[in-house]
Amino acid sequence: MSLLLRAKCFQRLTISGFVRDLQREHRTATPQNFSNYESMKQDFKLEVPEYFNFAKDVLDQWTNMEMAGQRPSNPAFWWIDENGDEVRWSFEELGSLSRKFANILTETCSLEKGDRVIVILPKIPEWWLANVACLRTGTVLIPGTTQLTQKDLLYRLQTSKAKCIITDDSLAPAVDAVAPTCENLHIKLLVSQNSREGWGNLKEMMKHASDNHTCVMTKHDEMMAIYFTSGTTGPPKMIGHTHSSFGLGLSVNGRFWLDLTPSDVMWNTSDTGWAKSAWSSVFSPWIQGACVFVHHLPRFESTSILQTLSNFPITVFCSAPTAYRMLVQNDMSSYKFKSLNHCVSAGEPINPEVIEQWRNRTGLDIYEGYGQTETVLICGNFKGMKIKPGSMGKPSPAFDVKIVDESGNILPPEQEGDIGIQVLPNRPFGLFTHYVDDPSKTASTLRGNFYVTGDRGYMDKDGYFWFVSRSDDVILSSGYRIGPFEVESALMEHPSVAESAVVSSPDPIRGEVVKAFIVLNPDYKSHDQEQLKKEIQDHVKRSTAPYKYPRKVEFIQELPKTISGKIKRNELKKKEWKTI
Repeated sequence: MSLLLRAKCFQRLTISGFVRDLQREHRTATPQNFSNYESMKQDFKLEVPEYFNFAKDVLDQWTNMEMAGQRPSNPAFWWIDENGDEVRWSFEELGSLSRKFANILTETCSLEKGDRVIVILPKIPEWWLANVACLRTGTVLIPGTTQLTQKDLLYRLQTSKAKCIITDDSLAPAVDAVAPTCENLHIKLLVSQNSREGWGNLKEMMKHASDNHTCVMTKHDEMMAIYFTSGTTGPPKMIGHTHSSFGLGLSVNGRFWLDLTPSDVMWNTSDTGWAKSAWSSVFSPWIQGACVFVHHLPRFESTSILQTLSNFPITVFCSAPTAYRMLVQNDMSSYKFKSLNHCVSAGEPINPEVIEQWRNRTGLDIYEGYGQTETVLICGNFKGMKIKPGSMGKPSPAFDVKIVDESGNILPPEQEGDIGIQVLPNRPFGLFTHYVDDPSKTASTLRGNFYVTGDRGYMDKDGYFWFVSRSDDVILSSGYRIGPFEVESALMEHPSVAESAVVSSPDPIRGEVVKAFIVLNPDYKSHDQEQLKKEIQDHVKRSTAPYKYPRKVEFIQELPKTISGKIKRNELKKKEWKTI
């Protein structure tokens, strides 16, 4: 990309007149980056250049603006933890450190463009450096949650054919246990104060690495990252994203839904293993030159969240509905959110009651957004728009969204169908490319001219979209996507389980939780049922990621089935939700 084209691309990504005073009007719902929804949707246009790399074409451009005094004195990255430790980086410092990390990947580890790198780290600064270093080297980032088990790690390493893994002390033993059966894995990098045999110590390596690194040339449609699905109807699939699908596509999130400027401080609470962290902790805020704020907590604690929102100049807050449900259960009268002016939610539908409680206690609305790992923002509530509590809002500028029937025909307002994104004749660039190594799964998402999301909903007469259900019965609990198939597979490993069906069940805090209906083997029917429930729950915790275990268990005589023998999960789910 030429310097002129790069500058134009950067200019289009960001906002005009972006140097704003840090003291903005408090709790305003007036958009900063657009006039109104209609003009935003109509005027949005983003050219996709042949070559694009987010590190060079966005992050390094912000460094140049920063050094020229054309950006507010706001950190690019601001990290704190429960011990009071703190890290602040400017864009210049982020660039220097990420180039050191990039040199470790290419020079020390001999990784080449296109090689796959699994990164499983908690919310520590090195996770962000790894993201940018992979961009600079053209290596393909594969994030993973720190709750993965040894079995999960083995599957991901073998399926992805990753050459390198970056993790910390907590998962290193599990990696060592499976590494001998992962023939493609040649490099293991550890973020730790301690050394470990067979591992490179990143903290030590960073001390000696050079920050003189030239970013590779990447075409906009080359693979940038791979995200694993939740494994709803089978083993987890690999979702491929290009340098433009997130690096350019998420400009609609940062510029319009989050409405960020370089003066903003953005805090997103998502786990580093999910695409939502790419959405709101990497690309969206840095596209707009905003500060990424991180509070690394060992677990979610309502009082700590509220104290952080009160004590730090956070202007934009993003969290899952579960978090908001937990926060409003506290006495919030003693907390003063002096800087906070925009709150958003994603990951699962948010209850209208929670939106009302949050508004009553903070004076702020919660702007819900809807998207997938496969996409950028599909629908959202935007500043200046009337919010209909419970609605996903209106389509984002990135997509032409419709409700379609089984044949791909567009349905009229108020009629329920499948949520689809038009991909023919022109496929929007904010969409994933394909399910890696799974052409049949990729083909199954296409229906007529539309990519079908797998979710059902309807559009009202005002153009607002409403979520009805997930076609694949994926369970959304505390912001985590949980596939019933994986839990059922774990249950079947327990000797007491003859058959099982896993569905979602309502929960006042988590929105929904995993419930398992279990048919016991005859030898176990006389056992103490409460003790057996605990044994089964503990087994699932050990067999798969702990957050996937069934919080509710019900023993039944037989499962409802179709004539062909398929389990009627919808029937069980309706039973759980019938009182709601």
